Amino acid sequence: MNRILISAVVISGVVLSASTNFLNSNSHIKEEKMETSKKQKVVALLKALETGETEPIKVINPNKYIQHNIQIEDGLEGFAAFTKILPNGETKVNTIRAFTDGEYVFTHSEYNVFGPKIGFDIFRFEDGKIVEHWDNLQEIQQPNPSGRTMIDGVTELKDLGKTEENKTLVSNFVDDILVNGKMDKLNGYFYGDNYIQHNPYIGDGLSGLGKALGEWAEQGITMKYDMVHQVLGEGNYVLVVSEGQLGGKHTAFYDLFRVEKGKIAEHWDVLETIPAKDKWKNNNSKF
Repeated sequence: MNRILISAVVISGVVLSASTNFLNSNSHIKEEKMETSKKQKVVALLKALETGETEPIKVINPNKYIQHNIQIEDGLEGFAAFTKILPNGETKVNTIRAFTDGEYVFTHSEYNVFGPKIGFDIFRFEDGKIVEHWDNLQEIQQPNPSGRTMIDGVTELKDLGKTEENKTLVSNFVDDILVNGKMDKLNGYFYGDNYIQHNPYIGDGLSGLGKALGEWAEQGITMKYDMVHQVLGEGNYVLVVSEGQLGGKHTAFYDLFRVEKGKIAEHWDVLETIPAKDKWKNNNSKF
């Protein structure tokens, strides 16, 4: 039943063509091309898990690769060891959304890696090479009460000039509502009941959330966001990485929000239980 909780309180995609149409100066155009190149490198790296190609792996710094997937050993050697245990012909990767925030690229993908999953990945670059990686994976569930899946929905990237504004909005929402439970501020983050939900157990709108919360409260289901670790964004999309408790279990929460006209319009999420430290294959922590 705990799985039903996936990001319950959250009010609650390779996608993006270069956004040069939004930029007017040559310097902006040059910057966007650089960012698109990072996205392409990351998407190719993820696809290499499926194809077995080795060229995309060269984007990883062989001397510095900090791994935060605690089921994989640290460094490039750990990544290589992981690829060797993937089932031949069964592994699939389809990246639906990809974004850049400075030296970070974050993606939203559909996987078949030891079973069908949805995942978020974050990669940090230094001097053109990937030096750090975080992720969160969850088994694919059935469509939610509104018929939406964990990966479908809007993919258009826009409002590049509002990135910081949108990151602030979403950061405040998570802090107010999810961390501190200031529910009196909830309505201020949405346009009435108009918001699209991809959590597999919650229907659209605040009304769908209210219905689900009522059912979970009756079952004694509890969830708490304790700490926000990262807030990354590009244009109208913002990803928040948080740590907390779900049903008494240490949990990583990854929440992707789409912002429209200063309000939260759409939400996707992935939760993953963090195992006890004696089960970790590296000492870098999940975050």
